[in-house]
Amino acid sequence: MSCPLVPSYLAESIYRLTPAGLKAREIKLVLADLDNTLTPYEEALPSPGLRAWKEELEQNGITLFVVSNSRKSRRCPDFCEALGIGYVRHAGKPSTKGFAEALAQTGIPAHAAIMVGDQIFTDILGGNRAGITTVLVKPIAWGQNPGRRLRYAIETPFRLLCSKHHL
Repeated sequence: MSCPLVPSYLAESIYRLTPAGLKAREIKLVLADLDNTLTPYEEALPSPGLRAWKEELEQNGITLFVVSNSRKSRRCPDFCEALGIGYVRHAGKPSTKGFAEALAQTGIPAHAAIMVGDQIFTDILGGNRAGITTVLVKPIAWGQNPGRRLRYAIETPFRLLCSKHHL
C-alpha cells in the first residue's frame, strides 16, 4: 500500500499536463487547487495562459474544476466564474467531502479524474483519500507568508520520496 502523503506524479506546473497526454490516459476531469496551483494568491483574474490551457483542455473533452479551501468570500467564485469553470470552495481538504461534491457535480468518476495541487497535506492527501490520481506541482510562488514557507518545508521529505514519479 502506498503512502497517502505521496503523490502519484510530479509536474513542474499545470502546463506540463498536456491535454493530449491527459486524453491518452483517459482523463476527463482535472480537479485543481486554486491558489499557488492555477494562479498566484494575489491574482484576481485568470491569466491569458491559463485561459488558453483551459480552452485546450475543453477542446480535448477534459473539464477543469477547482476544489479550494479558500475562505475569502468572493475569491474562488469570482475567479472561477471569470474562467468559466465549476468549483467547490470551503472544500475542507484533506477531507474527501469536497472531492465527492466535485465528482457529483461533474458526473465524472474518480478513475477518470486527477487532482492537481501544490500542497501535500491538503491537495495530495485529500485526493489520495478520495481515490483520485494525484499530481503535485511546484508552488507558483513561495510568497512572504511564514506559515506557508514552514508548511512547504515540512513537506520536503514527501516531495523527495516522489522525485522519480514525473508525469
